[in-house]
Amino acid sequence: MPVAIITGASKGLGRALALALARRGWDLVLDARTAGVLERTADDVRTHGTRVTALPGSVTDGAHRAELVAAARALGGLDLLVNNASVLGAEPLVRLEAQPLDGLRHALEVNVVAALGLVQEALPLLRRAPRGTVLALSSEAAAEPFETWGGYGASKAALDHLAAVLAVEEPGLRVWAVDPGDMRTDLYRAAEPAEDESGRPLPEQVVPAFLRLLDERPASGRYAAPGLLEPR
Repeated sequence: MPVAIITGASKGLGRALALALARRGWDLVLDARTAGVLERTADDVRTHGTRVTALPGSVTDGAHRAELVAAARALGGLDLLVNNASVLGAEPLVRLEAQPLDGLRHALEVNVVAALGLVQEALPLLRRAPRGTVLALSSEAAAEPFETWGGYGASKAALDHLAAVLAVEEPGLRVWAVDPGDMRTDLYRAAEPAEDESGRPLPEQVVPAFLRLLDERPASGRYAAPGLLEPR
């Protein structure tokens, strides 16, 4: 069975993707910061008959990243690494003049530095996989200058560039940075709590875009989920 590591897997898109992959027979290593919520997600995923290792912790911790990769190795290897764990850097989001610098540092540490650290830890396994893949969760804010999204967007723009360089340096892998678009998640709710979220899709409605990438395996690059959800 193929094996995936998904960070930030207890809620939102991470949880939805874990459930979708489990239905396809993937074995999973799931990460999140809150143990109880993560274990409930893992229990739901296990109902599909897949093997699941749930490891609570912070991706900023090098020992935790090593533990995630060791768990994948114990399941037989690693075919897919999903760097989904993210923080905003300020909740709710604020203009750059008010952006807490410690918040920005934390966003860069979680969204960029930890993501690269996990890639570095996982590369030996990914290189051995016939279809080794790295999937980095991007954002429209990485490419467009939305007011108050500057700190978070800067971290995602940096992640996009790391993904692009990794694709050049590791031509044997697929490396995709994917903008999922607006969704009804805790992250978006924390970012803009006054916004009406009723028109945003649920994460489960966006997951087919990621499954399409895994099925069709286009060239490494940056993709937007709305385009991937269009009819073939």
